[in-house]
Amino acid sequence: MTCSFFFRIVLIFQHRRLLLALSESPPAPQNIHVDNWLLTWTPASEGDTTYTVQYSRFNNRKWTNVSSCVHISSNSCNVTSTKAEAEHGCVRLRVRAERRGLPSPPVEACSRHGDTCTPDLSLMPGPGSLTVYLTMNHSLAQEYGRHAKYRVYYGKEGEPLLKYEDAEASVTISELQEGQRYCVQVQYRYFKSSIGLPTCTQCELIPESKKDSNQTVILVVGPIMVPVLLIPLIAYFLICKSERIKQWLRPPYELPEDFLESFPEHHLPISSSSPTEECWDVISSISPQE
Repeated sequence: MTCSFFFRIVLIFQHRRLLLALSESPPAPQNIHVDNWLLTWTPASEGDTTYTVQYSRFNNRKWTNVSSCVHISSNSCNVTSTKAEAEHGCVRLRVRAERRGLPSPPVEACSRHGDTCTPDLSLMPGPGSLTVYLTMNHSLAQEYGRHAKYRVYYGKEGEPLLKYEDAEASVTISELQEGQRYCVQVQYRYFKSSIGLPTCTQCELIPESKKDSNQTVILVVGPIMVPVLLIPLIAYFLICKSERIKQWLRPPYELPEDFLESFPEHHLPISSSSPTEECWDVISSISPQE
């Protein structure tokens, strides 16, 4: 009983220590982007937080510290030196905050401008869809052919961009909710590896379909216009075309050929004898009266 009680006390103490450590961890850096090889981010509010910048070479998953940007207190770092460390100068960058020896989760950087390592894109929203225009003739495609592709991440604004499509050029994302804002981020891919910096997130509002708007107008105006049009039309036919309407309503009448045969002979209303012929004298000539 004593050992079990002691074991529970140790577990509770370790659990509280872990919660305390997590609460002291600094928040992850935000708004990390590169502009002309100058990496900047939004600093934390605490003054004792430092930052470390790391990079990953092309087709390599290992992250290495940028020597000039380890445990720095500023919110920017010149990463020009990393360009010479990778093939085609394509590297991925990320920043991690640290406070009292406790690191935050690292956050990858994006690029606001397209270059040889970052796609250049433009967006065109449509009813229920969003077209991402991308060029097929980029430098990596010339080097690696169809093995170099785009990975287009997308999702609703404010939500993680978990969905994606791989394409060699422009792509249209369909079945999007109209009236909602959708965001896109694009990055080069070579086989299963990410290449270079992704584009910074761009968002567009998906417009509503004109067809739906027209249907709404029809549903609203239709019940009002139908009586307005029908009442004068009915009145016209009743007043001006009454004789014609009577003719249309008069049923066709025609005796069948076997109508008389259906009656017995003694009930026939029409006599079968022929009418008596009258005799007439033929006048051969006429003489004038004297």
